[in-house]
Amino acid sequence: MHEAAPILSIVAGDHTRLGAIFDGQGVNFAVFSANATKIELCLFSPDGQRETARVALPDRTGPVWHGYVPGLKPGTLYGYRAHGPYEPDRGHRFNPKKLLADPYARAFHGEWRAAKETLGYDIAMPERDAGPSQVDSAAFVPKSIVPEPDMPWSGTPAPRRSWSETVIYEAHVKGLTQLHPDVPENLRGTYEALGCDAIIAHLSDLGVTALELLPVHAFLDDGFLVERGLTNYWGYNSLGFFALEPRYLGPNGVDGFRDAVDRLHAAGIEVILDVVFNHTAEGDHRGPTLSFRGLDNAAYYALQASHARYYVNDTGCGNTVAVHHPYVLRMVLDSLRYWVTVMGIDGFRFDLATTLGREQHGFDLRGGFFDAIRQDPVLSRCKMIAEPWDIGPGGYQLGGFPADWGEWNDRFRDTTRKFWRGDAHAARELAGNLLGTASIFDHSGRKPYSSINFVAAHDGFTLADVTRYREKHNEANGESNADGHGHNLSDNCGVEGDTRDAAILARRAQRARNLLATVFLSQGTPMLLAGDELGRTQRGNNNTYCQDNETSWINWADADSGLLDFAKRLIALRRDNTVLRQGHYLHGRLRQDELPDVAWYSLKGGALNWRDSSLDGFCLLIRGGVESTLSQSGMVVIVVNGGASDKCAMLPDPGSEQQWERVLDTAAPTVPTAIVTERHRQPVAAHSLVVFVGTQVTA
Repeated sequence: MHEAAPILSIVAGDHTRLGAIFDGQGVNFAVFSANATKIELCLFSPDGQRETARVALPDRTGPVWHGYVPGLKPGTLYGYRAHGPYEPDRGHRFNPKKLLADPYARAFHGEWRAAKETLGYDIAMPERDAGPSQVDSAAFVPKSIVPEPDMPWSGTPAPRRSWSETVIYEAHVKGLTQLHPDVPENLRGTYEALGCDAIIAHLSDLGVTALELLPVHAFLDDGFLVERGLTNYWGYNSLGFFALEPRYLGPNGVDGFRDAVDRLHAAGIEVILDVVFNHTAEGDHRGPTLSFRGLDNAAYYALQASHARYYVNDTGCGNTVAVHHPYVLRMVLDSLRYWVTVMGIDGFRFDLATTLGREQHGFDLRGGFFDAIRQDPVLSRCKMIAEPWDIGPGGYQLGGFPADWGEWNDRFRDTTRKFWRGDAHAARELAGNLLGTASIFDHSGRKPYSSINFVAAHDGFTLADVTRYREKHNEANGESNADGHGHNLSDNCGVEGDTRDAAILARRAQRARNLLATVFLSQGTPMLLAGDELGRTQRGNNNTYCQDNETSWINWADADSGLLDFAKRLIALRRDNTVLRQGHYLHGRLRQDELPDVAWYSLKGGALNWRDSSLDGFCLLIRGGVESTLSQSGMVVIVVNGGASDKCAMLPDPGSEQQWERVLDTAAPTVPTAIVTERHRQPVAAHSLVVFVGTQVTA
């Protein structure tokens, strides 16, 4: 027999602020559930092992249950139990035996455990999930913690870098810092390490203006990974949208995260969070009951219209969050505002963002989520980036997001890889990508920055592995190499994996430089995967979501210093030449001087046949756009030779007051800049890219 919990004093409280709010005299609790019949608040001992009190929230306003406990203080551990029908066929999975996390919890005490006791159904029944479990789960789940009152961000103000100067660096908190020799050992792998001098110096010297972090929301390790002795390294398995994942907390806890953001801001670097609102860690109907499922399954999740027992799975992760529901949408917006106004975050990258914009009738650019962002005085000023696809109906929405959003451009990635490995029919699309992929994005007042240009991201091969491996090698993931994408558009340059062949190594190095150069010389917003500038390899694993080890961490001791120097040179070239980061799309329109803003030539100076499947080279002349004054204009010529033989390029006439300067050559990355004396015969090596910049003639 369990000892009866003492009676807790509680009054009606306030429904207007969800979560646990301390006002100096006590704590107000408010939680959403449209279909529950009763919500109980449970308090726990400081070690989380013993339930010390249980009381029903005494009032309900609309779908919000609420109560106020006088005398309660921050640091109190709590959770909820929700009563209601257990009728999976109608979408209801209430089970008061399961302790539930507060969706608005700022932090948790204890760890999530993959345990059968967290399952809401009786696993002994012939038809799994047909009947409710009678096993209490409190001992197997973390407890929510009553937080101190939120303190508005008072650190270094947001840098608010313009999109045109933005250079994004996609990184994992631990992967970036775990092996860095100049990060103090007690900080390695933590949020605090992001603010260390060594990390900030690397980002600043490289020219990065925005650090985009893989998910930092509290998340779970999938049960099947735990069984294999692995963990969910990437973190795309969220449960707490207001809480930092505790495994990366340093000595100063949450304050350490804020301090790191403060130091990054002081260096002029914005911080963008990769957020996962499209699904949760509760999985499909066979998954655990941890929070949303137990509070109101039919409201928090999209259920199949024909059979509410099962979830809509537009995400491929077992469930789909019903962001179109007003209170679920409110939770998402409250979370985003919290990270901006309290934690100092500057923007968000939305995983599987199509899911967030899908109303019950389909994806809708004028749906509730986008409308709410547009009108929000805080969020409307943030950088918003979409991963513009999911696996649901009409899921591929590249180019379909709001005008002021950026979008991951996978077509840029694929075409760039195709062209530089020598695929036919790739030149024309590459040429369009160099100008910001206008065919997809130039509509509805959108700007070139809408296209987030990249050749490698966390999901897939690294830059180095695009040149080292033809096939994926994911055996360490424990799925017999069946996981991960098979369409890598990569090339091993002659040998799969490691080699000592000098010719192959040289070919790979040049391929990597070509790929990087295409990213940073294209109109749009460049994104660099952390470690790609150092030649980081994952040994052919293109799905390291479960590899929290040296496979995923940056090996700073093995850095390719030559590639790093080249990357710095590229980013500086982009920064110093505004013509490479135009504010409007270029279409060959005439400027005030009657010259076109952009023009294409063959390497011999003539017209191009874009329909030629064997076309492997061209010259792109970019001048200042028609909206610029002539005094702001510059000129850049990008010469691309994807062919197997060396060629010569004829440069256009720069005019009487300017001359061409050869500033970058992927075939000769260390050769200094030089004034062109013979513009009709500029050598361009095979498989290379060369850049010429117009400069003023000096007396």
